[in-house]
Amino acid sequence: MGVVREEILINVTPQETRVAVTENGVVQEIHIERASHVGLVGNVYAGQVRRVLPGMQSAFIDVGLERAAFLHVADIRRADLVPGSVPIEQLLREGDSILVQVMKDPIGTKGARLTTQISLAGRFLVYIPGDEHIGVSQRIEGEEAREAQRARLQGILDGRAVTDALIGQNAAGGGYIIRTNAEQASDSDLAADVDYLRRLWAEVERRSRDASGIALLHHDLRLPLRALRDMVWEETCRIVVDSRETHQRMIEFAELYTPAALGQIEHYSADRPLFDLYRIEEEIERALGRRVDLKSGGYLIIDQTEALTTVDVNTGGFVGNKNFDETVFKTNLEAAQVIARQLRLRNLGGIVIIDFIDMDLPEHREAVLAELQRAVSRDRMRIGVNDFTPQGLVEITRKRTRESLAHVLCEQCPTCQGRGEIKTAQTVCYEILREVVRELRQFQPREFRIIASQQVVDLFLDEESTSLAQLEEFVQRPVSLQVETTYSQEAYDIVLL
Repeated sequence: MGVVREEILINVTPQETRVAVTENGVVQEIHIERASHVGLVGNVYAGQVRRVLPGMQSAFIDVGLERAAFLHVADIRRADLVPGSVPIEQLLREGDSILVQVMKDPIGTKGARLTTQISLAGRFLVYIPGDEHIGVSQRIEGEEAREAQRARLQGILDGRAVTDALIGQNAAGGGYIIRTNAEQASDSDLAADVDYLRRLWAEVERRSRDASGIALLHHDLRLPLRALRDMVWEETCRIVVDSRETHQRMIEFAELYTPAALGQIEHYSADRPLFDLYRIEEEIERALGRRVDLKSGGYLIIDQTEALTTVDVNTGGFVGNKNFDETVFKTNLEAAQVIARQLRLRNLGGIVIIDFIDMDLPEHREAVLAELQRAVSRDRMRIGVNDFTPQGLVEITRKRTRESLAHVLCEQCPTCQGRGEIKTAQTVCYEILREVVRELRQFQPREFRIIASQQVVDLFLDEESTSLAQLEEFVQRPVSLQVETTYSQEAYDIVLL
């Protein structure tokens, strides 16, 4: 695998901020934050229990949002409690005050998902005030490397505890998760992160004590600063932002928390829009389509539903240079790489079912699965890849904390109501014929007037003119037609005169 050169491109307008992450010029991720709908993940609230549902072992918590947020018993964390071991009705009562953090944004009709285990993210560490455990990101490969990082942080914490005791302060407890980029951090970087996170938690505690009711205690960083904190890897070579004001804020943030990234932050001031220059707009348009073409001539069909996403792999025009097995294998290998990228680009989460083209040889299936696992290994979200099922399907689970790209940018089609298809004009014609007969049995009008779209009326005047004549003869009343240009193909009205 060649050298990876990553760039982070940030486009800022008063209405929305967009971040694109590219690898060697190819767009891998798109993140969008709108001023009218800022993400809630990471926010800490003083909330109040509104309803406890023993049957669902969950509770609805009022944190001041449009919809009550959801807290499951498994997400109630206490030092003296094994999660889920005590029924929720013994832990919470209606009217109780509770400290919670948003772990998943409201998605669709569902409210935000909450946890009582507060965690605050820094550049290299995640601080968990209610824990004493030191965890290490699974991205840090090898048990020896993970143990070395754990021992290094423990040494820093032990040293700080001694220092705090000497100057008469109470040593703050809490647990930590060591993030992937901590591998490149110095001891002083980690110590600075510990300082920052403890100060942040002290401020949350102070606001919690001062709060008299429901209140926002901590708001996570806005998207540009979050990108600086969470998306900068050792492969990141440039961070380009087209807003002078945002550029200045990023410089100030980097000076305090990410000094290694200072030299990579650039202000883009040319006339041509930044996303046009890097062809990001085209990539966003393609990411909203069902079909994704492969370089080999094959293609993917991606369908996103409420519960899961399906990906169908097809050979298309790819015929290969050898035998059919080799053609299928090459298509599936390329599809595995592209699917991993599409998951990140479209921010698809939950369950993803991939229907690869059937492969007869076990070694081909193993190679495709290995390629898929390699391709998703750079994903920032927690992701799991299961083996092929007997039916030849592969199931991926990907952590979902925010709405997908399509749900952010699009809404349900008012014509098809999200089905992706509409009834044919002929189907609508036959519905109208049945409806007229149904109306005749209930009422006795002098005349029927059918108001419908141009396509339906044209069909009645042409191919279905005989059907219309038969209807008039059957109901023994005149039937007239009227075009309504604002009607969709499925819409119609029958007026009784």
